[in-house]
Amino acid sequence: MNLNQLPALTVLSDNVTIVEQDKVKIVRIIHNKASAGIALHGGHVVSFKPEGQDDLIWMSEQAKFDGKTALRGGIPICWPWFGRLAAPAHGFARTSQWTLIEHRESDNGVIVELGLMASEETLSVWPYLFSARLLVEVSEELTVTLDIQNTDQTPWTFSGALHSYLNLGDITQAQTTGMGCQYIDSLKGGEVFQGDDVLRLTDTIDRVYTQPQAKIIVQDPVLDRSIVIENQGHNSAVIWNPWAEGAQSMGDMADNGYTTFLCVESTLHAATLEQGKTLQPGETHQLVTTLSSK
Repeated sequence: MNLNQLPALTVLSDNVTIVEQDKVKIVRIIHNKASAGIALHGGHVVSFKPEGQDDLIWMSEQAKFDGKTALRGGIPICWPWFGRLAAPAHGFARTSQWTLIEHRESDNGVIVELGLMASEETLSVWPYLFSARLLVEVSEELTVTLDIQNTDQTPWTFSGALHSYLNLGDITQAQTTGMGCQYIDSLKGGEVFQGDDVLRLTDTIDRVYTQPQAKIIVQDPVLDRSIVIENQGHNSAVIWNPWAEGAQSMGDMADNGYTTFLCVESTLHAATLEQGKTLQPGETHQLVTTLSSK
């Protein structure tokens, strides 16, 4: 998406403005290191373009910016659960309205912080108090940190993911390394498999890689670059692409949309809500993904 074409609603600084796509306000960042966009709906990164490069982030041309629907593409925040462990799928963070807390800028880049607190709406689906902060650091690389704190009087468990859609020239020519060999195959009833150390796709994939390396690298010969993914605070890396049949079943993705992205996700995976990570009152946890290219 081209955020530069949207008129500024509010000018916050030389580098940061608020724009609006349909019914969704977006924090737009334009810096000499990179440009980026973060939708307040979902706390959702929708663009990251290092200077002189194509976007590292893929957004569906048919994404619905109605302020209600989860956005297709970008970096959805799946929290306080990942998957269909409860309703709504992937939790409520990706469809909640986040608040812009602050922005800071320097010659090195821009840092934007968003926040989300428990409300009547969140308590109706998950009966716990929490404080969520999203720190988005935009420079030559993009670092997204989801900082979660238990502000309740009782412990609670959670899972989650930073569900990054990576922009590729052609999924059939890309290859991925660093994800490890052991994975849980969600398309085969959660069975555990041992795979190769190089991944090339010819069909749909939905895998939870349980032993990822420090860096996962997606080589993209069509755009003549490699995207490097470095995750922290995770226990796995989910890799997903719906392929042709899956794309055709989605109302917010073009039939050929699957050909130009791959999801590589920083994930705290759990098979059930009860098996998630437990936070005691006052404790915090950070889930992080850093994207760069070379």
